Order: sequence, then C-alpha cells, then structure tokens
Amino acid sequence: MLDQAFYQVYTKFKLHFYQKVFSRFENREATLTTVESFCMEGIMALGSPTIAQFAQVMHISTPNASYKINSLIKKGYVEKVRSETDRREYYLRPTKKYMDYYSISYAYLQTVMDRIKVRFPAEDVAKLDEMLTVIGTELMPEIQMPEQNL
Repeated sequence: MLDQAFYQVYTKFKLHFYQKVFSRFENREATLTTVESFCMEGIMALGSPTIAQFAQVMHISTPNASYKINSLIKKGYVEKVRSETDRREYYLRPTKKYMDYYSISYAYLQTVMDRIKVRFPAEDVAKLDEMLTVIGTELMPEIQMPEQNL
C-alpha cells in the first residue's frame, strides 16, 4: 500500500508539471524541447554542476552534454559561471528566464507543502521531514549528488 501511495503522489507531481509545460506549448511560450527540459531538471537538481559533473550523473558523454548545454545557453536558459578558485572551470547556472519557467513546478510543490503543514500536526510534519531526509540521504545510494558549487 505504501508503494501505491508514494507512486500516486510522485505521479501527480509529474502530471501537474507536464500540464503546465504543455499549456505553455499551446501559448507558444515554451522553447525547450523535452530533452532540454529534462536537462534543465537535472541541472536544477544538481545545484550548479560543471558540464563534466552533469554528464557523469546523467550517464552521457561530455561532448554530448556540451552539445545539449550549448543549445540551452543559446536559448538563454543556462549560463556558465567561472569558478572563483579554478579559472579554468565553469559551473552551470539556470538564468532568470529558466527560473521563471521552473516556478510552475516549484509553486505547486510549495502549495502542497503548505497544505501538509495545515492538514497534519507539527510532529507528523517533522516526522515526514525526517523520513524524506533519510530516504534522500540513505536509501537512494544509486544517485550521487555532487557537492554544491559556487
């Protein structure tokens, strides 16, 4: 039963995001391809990765990652920021243009979190927070997150 409940919540978050993305296609606002949208989701999840870190986590070649990133840069969704410590290294950072686009997903997440805080007692919310932290840090070892950059 737990697996079904988790799957349902995860699926509803995905469907909400897809609904918002597709509504932008109808209004001709979206300029990201599906693959580019997934790339941007990966960059957001990783913080400010280098191209090499992005490629490694996504299990694609560095040249393939560079090609995808360059397309996102041309469209104005990503910028390269030079490292303060190693001037040869660049970090990928979403632009304001993408953050405005991304807010369609994050706003709904925040709405659901606010509803959780109203619906459940504080101790249940704290327990859910603890459980999600354990899930993210201990129970998903296959997904290695690089240290946050910048």
